[in-house]
Amino acid sequence: MSFSQEAWERNLDLYQATLNLPFNQELAAGTLDKSAFCHYVIQDAHYLEAYGRTLAVCAAKAFDADAILKFAGSAQGAIAVERSLHNGFMQQFGITQQQYEETPLTLACHHYTAYLLATAWSESYPVVVAALLPCFWIYAEVGKDIFDKSAPDNPYQAWIDTYAGEEFQESVRQVIAIADKLAEQSDKLTLQKMHHAYTMAAKLEWLFWDSAYQQRQWAGLERY
Repeated sequence: MSFSQEAWERNLDLYQATLNLPFNQELAAGTLDKSAFCHYVIQDAHYLEAYGRTLAVCAAKAFDADAILKFAGSAQGAIAVERSLHNGFMQQFGITQQQYEETPLTLACHHYTAYLLATAWSESYPVVVAALLPCFWIYAEVGKDIFDKSAPDNPYQAWIDTYAGEEFQESVRQVIAIADKLAEQSDKLTLQKMHHAYTMAAKLEWLFWDSAYQQRQWAGLERY
């Protein structure tokens, strides 16, 4: 069994729990509260900047030229999407540049981005790839599920359509292939670390969507 197959099976219940989150179910139904969606978009823009940095570090650690190009290109893509949010969905939903700049990272976003950046700098290349994989793969699979179930005249259809692009799906397949090849070449300890990194990032994917639905900030610390 490949690393990706085993990682998916190990975390299947967590993936199903992610699919069933109210945020994702209500997004598909078109009933998601606008404030929750705006909360998500702002945090997603913050997240993508850190994700781009993580991908850039991953590119620097890559073992071959093709992987350098892949992760460097993904880093550039993450920043391009972050900028497009400002010119697209933020304007569409009335989020101003000032509102974005004055909205700090939530606890969930801070935890996720800090984990990715710490992993990128401190761990080996295979472990970094494993930590990055859930954002590619789980995001894509959840997106396909939402796209397939999206209600007619969904007010979030433009956002949902971004999930469906074949270019992104091909990018996911490429990262899975890289992770599997690295796992085949890794020792037992590195493989254990890869599985741990994948599971931790998958948990943080769940937390990110759940936090957006609850619009959680830093409980008890907002005034500081």
